[in-house]
Amino acid sequence: MTSRDTEQFAPLARRDDEPVFDEPWQAEALGLAFSLAERGVYSPAEWSQTLGSEHRGLLGGGAADTPETYYEAVVKALERLLWEKGPISAEVLEDRVSNWRQAYLNTPHGQPVRLDAAQHDAEK
Repeated sequence: MTSRDTEQFAPLARRDDEPVFDEPWQAEALGLAFSLAERGVYSPAEWSQTLGSEHRGLLGGGAADTPETYYEAVVKALERLLWEKGPISAEVLEDRVSNWRQAYLNTPHGQPVRLDAAQHDAEK
């Protein structure tokens, strides 16, 4: 990835040298997007196009143009690109998403979500 490619991600990550994230997961999601592009899973242009498409889809579906909507689009874009271009199968990705969702549901409010929490209900 060139420095020009890196610059495409920079406006998303910082404003006046301050983080612009409301939640740590937002920074992690964009960091993951950057890292996957850097590793060649997809190009920065593919990321930009996919993110834009997902964001427009949410807005076209009636969602308000808010930071929450933007980060929902980030997650949808990551899922879509990983589904289409990722090094893992669709089944593995679907299982992973399901496990993280269950881990989130099993995690007490205010605690970090850990993947091993997905097994909590399975053990009961």
